[in-house]
Amino acid sequence: GKIEVTVNQASKLFENVSEKTICWMSHNDYISQAAPGFEISAHTSDCPVAAAENVEKGLYATQFHPEVLHTQEGKKMLSNFVYNVCQCSGDWKMDSFVEESIKAIREKVGSGKVLCALSGGVDSSVAAVMLSKAVGNQLTCVFVDHGLLRKNEGDEVEAVFGPEGPYDLNFIRVNAQERFYDKLKGVEEPERKRKIIGEEFIRVFEEEAKKIGAVDFLVQGTIYPDVVESGVGGESTVIKSHHNVGGLPDYVDFKEIIEPLRNLFKDEVRQAGLELGIPEYLVFRQPFPGPGLGIRIIGEVTAEKVKMVQDADAIWREEIANAGIAREIGQYFAALTNMRSVGVMGDERTYDYAIALRAVTTTDFMTAESAQIPWEVIGKTTSRIVNEVKHINRVLYDCTGKPPATIEFE
Repeated sequence: GKIEVTVNQASKLFENVSEKTICWMSHNDYISQAAPGFEISAHTSDCPVAAAENVEKGLYATQFHPEVLHTQEGKKMLSNFVYNVCQCSGDWKMDSFVEESIKAIREKVGSGKVLCALSGGVDSSVAAVMLSKAVGNQLTCVFVDHGLLRKNEGDEVEAVFGPEGPYDLNFIRVNAQERFYDKLKGVEEPERKRKIIGEEFIRVFEEEAKKIGAVDFLVQGTIYPDVVESGVGGESTVIKSHHNVGGLPDYVDFKEIIEPLRNLFKDEVRQAGLELGIPEYLVFRQPFPGPGLGIRIIGEVTAEKVKMVQDADAIWREEIANAGIAREIGQYFAALTNMRSVGVMGDERTYDYAIALRAVTTTDFMTAESAQIPWEVIGKTTSRIVNEVKHINRVLYDCTGKPPATIEFE
């Protein structure tokens, strides 16, 4: 939680940081003394060592989290570390990243054929355009309509990336709704759903690759939070497997996977998208997970449930847009709970599902706070959902931050 930390302002790490500053730290953490050679540079009322440093060796340690939004002066601390301690020049720019990435992809791919896993979300869209700039029509984008997309999204994606769109690439749309529904039948556990969806994606890609001939590379829109939450590398705990990381099957019938956005956070992905000339309405589209609505439906996935959450989500997004607050919110969506409750419509008793509305503010998607949506927006959304969406008789608003919750429900 949020804890007041007292810092030594003489430390390079805490230059221009308030002597008493709010940081994000576990209330149960306790370090009684610093390691040999280290000086204590910060403490709390309960923890004698909240930060320590060995200036001679250039080692700096914090027990709190300077990287999360809840640490009010965390950006200043990280900036001090990068510039004051590490003596970095700070000349890395997004335009140079995009330029160097395109050059590196072009050199790596050569004359090879590339298959891109296009979901229609921001990440895979930016990855696809970057590859298109690098290798042109050597790139084939396979868009799998797995029946777990947002309302009308399949047609919208085809309009942008298909033959009538502005990009130099080959576009294939695969309508595989029934195939995914069959695989997910009776499956309720979130990790199993993710694994099944991830594996089916790869199977579909392999089948399409065989149809178009030899394919050397598979492109994915993996971004850095996916890697962190999947616990890739070291002894990190797996929070959830990601469709682009841990959700892949062991066998992939391609020479190599290309992940051009792997080291970027979401806000940086958007910057890269703008640098690539992608229209703002695409760049600032709401984030959407690879497994799609499969993880926004708690429990078993059915076509009927997909229709419910699609319609409710479309209403929620429409009302937020109408209120003019869309760009103030990091992410917002509707999720279908597996809870049913008694209600009344007209003179009739109902026993139907509850929809949960989610909206968070965040800069990096590693931490987030529940967005304070005006009550009239929530009220209008609620009224529309229970009246316009069949089999929904209750609407809930999720007020939980990240942590302790994740942004997605599963």
